[in-house]
Amino acid sequence: MNSVSIACIAYENGRIFIARRNPVGDMGGRWEFPGGKVEEGESDEEAVIREMTEEFGESVTVCEKIAESEFTHHGKISHLHAYRILLPHNGMERKFVLTEHSGYDWVEPAEIKKLVFVDSDMSIYPQVLAYIDSLKSGR
Repeated sequence: MNSVSIACIAYENGRIFIARRNPVGDMGGRWEFPGGKVEEGESDEEAVIREMTEEFGESVTVCEKIAESEFTHHGKISHLHAYRILLPHNGMERKFVLTEHSGYDWVEPAEIKKLVFVDSDMSIYPQVLAYIDSLKSGR
């Protein structure tokens, strides 16, 4: 069975939320859309809420699915599903509690391609940009 991972896309005031992975493992130190693996018996939405609670200490609101892709990691095919989320606050005045990341930021979507980003998230990046464009144009 192929594994499914989720990516959490928070987009507010023209900026998108990204996090820098702790400097361990093969993707250590890279930027990413927060998320993780969907566990057995768990829905995508449940995984989004669990991952954001575990990684940032915050419960989030899960909105619509906005992108999906397939990628290969260590020879195994994985599926990535991206969901728009709403964070309860921006993490600036009141900091998020980080467990899997060394930092986070809100960046303009176009800045992402200039950062060292995890490969799987770059596979959904064009779809995320298209979704953001549709929000801006009201489609």
